[in-house]
Amino acid sequence: MKAIIISGMPAVGKTTVSRKVAESLGALMVGGGDVLKEMAVEEGYTPGGEDWWDKGEGMKFLQERKRSSNFDKEVDARLLQKAKKGNVVITSYPVPWLTEDGLKVWLSGSVKSRATRMSKRDGVPVLKCKSILSVRDIENYKLYKKIYGIEFGKDLAPFDLVVETDTIEEGKVAEIVIHYVKNRRD
Repeated sequence: MKAIIISGMPAVGKTTVSRKVAESLGALMVGGGDVLKEMAVEEGYTPGGEDWWDKGEGMKFLQERKRSSNFDKEVDARLLQKAKKGNVVITSYPVPWLTEDGLKVWLSGSVKSRATRMSKRDGVPVLKCKSILSVRDIENYKLYKKIYGIEFGKDLAPFDLVVETDTIEEGKVAEIVIHYVKNRRD
């Protein structure tokens, strides 16, 4: 099986959908955030939980990360190696723009729906989640524009499938992706 690379803005449901897709297809799941957290540990941080990026230490690491693109380039290099091998579901912000390998899926969602999802996941008020997402959306765009010239969140040309998630729960989104993947197998 080819790699399946799932991307989208923060809190759009990438991890949940990827987990369900990987489980259904018997593939390994690897997230860009997981690899970045491994690297954070190597830098002396103690990451934990899906909401780590949105709290003090995680946000500090993201600020430190901005000083050097080496963190991101290393994460992406590791993910690109896994994509080449196949039989993996990868969640990543930039990898779909960096490889011809795999099937690429963009999960689309409004700030409102993503903030609601994040609020339920992290137990943080929706208004605060909207504020956090506004910062993360801008920072991600600037970061990937600077490193790779990517129009993150704007240029959807690399994607084989785009799924709008505002009105569809993650299980149904996963079913759509699985159906697409099964019908595209060689």
